[in-house]
Amino acid sequence: MAHEPGPHTLDADAVRTWSSLALAALGRAREDIDAINVYPVADADTGTNLYLTAEAAARALDESLAGVTEGTAPPATLAAAVRAYAHGALIGARGNSGTILAQLLRGVADVLGADAADPAGRAPGPLLARALTRAAEEAYRAVAHPVEGTMLTVAAAAARAAAAAGTAATAADVARAAYDGARAALAETPGQLPALGKAGVVDAGGCGLVAVLGALWQALSGREPAAEPVRGPAVPLPVPLDPEPCEHGQDGPAYEVVYLLEASDQAVDALRTALDGLGDSLVVVGGDGLWNVHVHVDDPGAAVEAGVVAGRPHRIRITHFGDQRRRATAPRAQRGVVAVVPGEGLATLCGEAGATTVLARPGEQPAAAELLDAVRRAHAREVVLLPGCPELRAAAAAAAEQARAEGVRVAVIPTRSAVQGLAALAVHDPEGSFDEDVVAMTAAAGATRYGELAVAERQSFTSAGICQAGDVLGLIDGDVAVIGAGLPETAEAVLDRMLGSGGELVTLVLGPEVPDTLAAHLEAYVQHAHLAVDTVTYRGGRYCAPLLIGVE
Repeated sequence: MAHEPGPHTLDADAVRTWSSLALAALGRAREDIDAINVYPVADADTGTNLYLTAEAAARALDESLAGVTEGTAPPATLAAAVRAYAHGALIGARGNSGTILAQLLRGVADVLGADAADPAGRAPGPLLARALTRAAEEAYRAVAHPVEGTMLTVAAAAARAAAAAGTAATAADVARAAYDGARAALAETPGQLPALGKAGVVDAGGCGLVAVLGALWQALSGREPAAEPVRGPAVPLPVPLDPEPCEHGQDGPAYEVVYLLEASDQAVDALRTALDGLGDSLVVVGGDGLWNVHVHVDDPGAAVEAGVVAGRPHRIRITHFGDQRRRATAPRAQRGVVAVVPGEGLATLCGEAGATTVLARPGEQPAAAELLDAVRRAHAREVVLLPGCPELRAAAAAAAEQARAEGVRVAVIPTRSAVQGLAALAVHDPEGSFDEDVVAMTAAAGATRYGELAVAERQSFTSAGICQAGDVLGLIDGDVAVIGAGLPETAEAVLDRMLGSGGELVTLVLGPEVPDTLAAHLEAYVQHAHLAVDTVTYRGGRYCAPLLIGVE
């Protein structure tokens, strides 16, 4: 008779349960963990970073198991599940704590993903103990200068406790031992790190790790860990309340730089040395050609340039700690706007209009976690979210749902192009009622037809016929309507079609390689052919398409 997986087995289903429970636990504890974040920088974001990292890991795991759930793929293996979980954490790691969590999960995957489980795809207790030991070892190696009294200390204590559970222990026994060991170690962190002792708090990253290990035990045992309130500060947290810009972090660098990097092991070794000389809190995690790099520096440009020397950095995020701390201590605004934009110039333009922006690079649409992060950065009680393209509708809805659970009122206006977002921003009234503002912005976006010019990369069938590589494609409302040989004539044809049904204002957004003479030419063309139509021109900046067109 086949052995049915019970509550003490660690298999692919248990990994999915662990992922879901860990995300829920970090979601509940996020604000409390943020509040006790004093080391290495008191930027009140450790809980948020751990949550966003766990969310990215959970999303990758769910995507890898989608076929299994729908019955279109064979049953998932433990190895495949833990690898997907760890890879998602690597891709979505946020901040110092999230980056370390990603490496801990990679260490677990290195052992459990080696197909060392039993024939039924289940991991016995001793194998889980080895995985937790590898996780702690990998995390220590990833940090340039490990410090005790931190998340690393808690991970090491969990690993020691797991190993001491014995060879006869079930996976659930090992998980419980690791959880208990981590809790005990967490309680000792204020005596190990002066910054924690002075503030009267435990380590924030370690607190998050205890939540993750508690979720692992719950997934394997079916028993819910007792709710433990996060130990609050005995004295006020050392967060600057000065509204003036903060030039440096607290006794440290002023910027956090994070990016994904495609590079060889040898190149990453050299990168570690280069970045170690630029700042502190250096953590480099990953392997097999893909890495997540985190460092605190005063010169973020030099940190990015070091990545360029090593390989191909992307998804680059640079955060100024002074700005972050001011947001954490400042009172919430009544209303904010979050706009996803496909160009740096557009980001500047929308920022000047008061929006919090998310940059969408070609081939790299932002995930729900990035949109949620932007909603939080808006620091408002009410937020209007402008996703800017149909592909982001689901991610925007997921981000809005989570933000609502955190007490923020969010409305998603289904903008399909950046020019619709500009139209919505133009009528935004932060002083009016939320509902009226949303209705007005939605109406303005819906009344704006949108076009785009792009260059075909290869021969393809389109709704306007067959295009060849190098042809200029004129899209209207998302469909190819014109195939031309050059930008000016194709843009004219697109404008004629868009203005054929009327219009009062044409918005032109130029890409970085498009000369100003094209804008002048098109303005003159519109003025000659459509006397009552006004034209306004903006620069889209880097990452923008050659030309975006809006007609209102």
